[in-house]
Amino acid sequence: MRTLAVVITAMLLLTGCSGMKIEDFKGAEPKLVLEEYFQGRSKAWGVFEDRFGTIRRQFTVDIEGSWDAQSQTLTLVEDFDYSDGETERRVWTLKKTGEATYEGSAEGVVGVATGEIAGNAFNWRYTFDLPVGESTWRVAFDDWMFLQPGGVVINKAAVSKWGFEIGRALIMFQKLGTAEQAANDAHAALEQRAAAE
Repeated sequence: MRTLAVVITAMLLLTGCSGMKIEDFKGAEPKLVLEEYFQGRSKAWGVFEDRFGTIRRQFTVDIEGSWDAQSQTLTLVEDFDYSDGETERRVWTLKKTGEATYEGSAEGVVGVATGEIAGNAFNWRYTFDLPVGESTWRVAFDDWMFLQPGGVVINKAAVSKWGFEIGRALIMFQKLGTAEQAANDAHAALEQRAAAE
């Protein structure tokens, strides 16, 4: 009985974390417009923690976004650089399907990702085949993005398997302006030169 009570309590805690609704953020400022924010270059910094709160991975992401108004499609080329030396490229294609709705795809995504936007928030949900060591886990992502004053987007993502949360990702995005792009390019050039030497 005691074990059953612990399992039920854990399940209630996990399901309680997913109580947000996109409508809760209607009218919240500053307004997030995906195709405007991610047009051009942006950078992200993130960590992934397991269900015990232990940081398992740290990473940075360089993102190049392009918006096609005719097809209502946002393409995001994401280059991941993990602290353990691994690199990865992921290309997202997001199609605007309504005033506040999106659908998307990327390598590893099972089926279609779906998203809704309101005020300063965007909720993005999808199933993903996640490489873990020598195997692949099919997991569900529940992403929430929030645009903050000053242009930073905070992204928190719950990752679950069979309905149980197995970890969380916390990512911060910054849109790069002309000065930031120049500094970023100079830093990248220095790194390439150092690697070549």
